[in-house]
Formats: sequence, C-alpha cells, structure tokens
Amino acid sequence: MKIEFGFVWKLGMFVLLGVLLFVFTIYFVGKQKNLFGGTFALHAQFKNVSGLKVGNNVRFAGINVGTVDNIELINDTCVLVDLIVKDEIHSFIKTDANASIGSDGLMGDKVLTIYPGNNSSRPINDNGMIASRNALEIEDLMRSIKISVDNAQVITGQLAEFTYKMNNGKGALSKLITDEDFSNSLKGTLTNLEISSNEFAKFTIKMNNGKSALSKLVSDERMGNKIDSTISNLQTGTKGLSENMEAAKRNIFLRGFFNNKKKVEVKRLADLKKKEELKKKNSLQNAEDSTKK
Repeated sequence: MKIEFGFVWKLGMFVLLGVLLFVFTIYFVGKQKNLFGGTFALHAQFKNVSGLKVGNNVRFAGINVGTVDNIELINDTCVLVDLIVKDEIHSFIKTDANASIGSDGLMGDKVLTIYPGNNSSRPINDNGMIASRNALEIEDLMRSIKISVDNAQVITGQLAEFTYKMNNGKGALSKLITDEDFSNSLKGTLTNLEISSNEFAKFTIKMNNGKSALSKLVSDERMGNKIDSTISNLQTGTKGLSENMEAAKRNIFLRGFFNNKKKVEVKRLADLKKKEELKKKNSLQNAEDSTKK
C-alpha cells in the first residue's frame, strides 16, 4: 500500500506540474497574441514586406502594442499585412497614421512600426487601412555605402596625386611650397609692392595737403582760376596774332613776299602730287607685268 501511495503521489505531482506548465504557456502565448485583452484590427499594404513574418511585433511610440496576424500577397506589387493591436491604444492611432517595416536592431527580427498622424484628430476605425512607408532595404543601404566607399577611394586617389604634384611638380603653387628661390622672389615682390603702396599713400597725402604746384592744381581753386585766365589770355593773343598776319598779307610792301611764298607752296604741292601719280602708275605697271609672266 505504501508503494502504491508513493507512486500515485508522484504521478499526481507530475500531472499537476504539467498542467501548470501548460496553463503558463497558454497564458504567455495568449498575452503575446493579445488573447486576454481587447484588440482591434488594422491593415496596411506594402510593395515589399522585407522579410516580415506572422507573429512579428507591432510597435507604436517605441512600445510593443500588437503583432502581425497575417501576410497575404495580393499581386506582384501589393502585399496586404493584417495587424492585431491592443485596444488601449486605439485612441492614439489617427486616420492619417502610417506604418513602415524596420529591423529590431541592426540584425534583429523585422518590426512593423506605426507612426501617429499629425493633422487628423479622429481615431482610426476597427479594420481600418493605414498608409505605408517604403521600407529601407538593407540592399539599398549597402549600395549607398558602396557608392560612398567608391567616392572616398576616388577622393583619396586624387588627393594623393595632388600631394605628389605639390611635392614634385613645377607649378607656381608647388614652387611656392618647395622652391626656396621662388618663395624669396615672391616675398621680395610683395615687399616691393608694400613699399610702392606706402609711397603712393604718401603721394596722395601730399596731393591733398601739400603746397606744391601740382597739389594746388588739384585742390586750389584760385590756382585753377589763374590757369583759366592765362589760357584765355593766350587764346586772345593768338587771335590777335592771326589778325595781324592777315593785315600784313594785305600790306603793299609785304604782299609780294606772301604771294611768292604762296606760289612756292602751290608748286611744292603740285610736284608732290605728280610724284604720287607716277608712283601709282609704276605700281600698276609692275602688277600687269607680274600677271603676264
């Protein structure tokens, strides 16, 4: 009897532990699937679910609020994802909310994340459809990284070539860095330029404040008036001299002198004209002879 009682007791304990383990498992799974609380359904359509599976978590504001209930391929460009979400956050998901698919960490499981809307104040209905965002594919990320690496390789190659030319080239910039004579020459040029600019500054100061004739010519109004008066007197004197020359030409004693001078000038001009015509004629003759040959 004692042996049978011990066996029954052990069997009862084993069965009890099995039942408790079964209940705990059902509770745990049910909690994950939201079987013991109010839920509502949402739907979203994606072009690519990026490896999302049934049972993956649904997150809202960084909190797990539901699970993926079903994934159905509608056509070659549309995949319908059904979600089961806790009823307690129903009021926070608006009609303009949207969803995207990401990863739980760099290499973790896929997660569907719901983003709250900004403009609408009305909660989405049960079995409502929310908009979707295109997921960032790991292939796109790797492609972008590869392009960046290739660009960095090109840049470093160009930089290496540039530094080589700077160290061994013959350009002005290379000489400025490596050629001491060129640097000294450039330094001397800059020094001379500085001296010239200083001297020019002194010159302009003297021009503005000095007492020389050139300074007065620029800044002294009385000096300018005197120069204007002198020029006017010269013009008057020149006019008077011209009138005197005309009067002298009409004078009976000087008329012969001016007439002879005029005749000489007319003859000189006539001889010069004849020489030009002869020269032109010879040029034409030489051109004709060259054409005949």
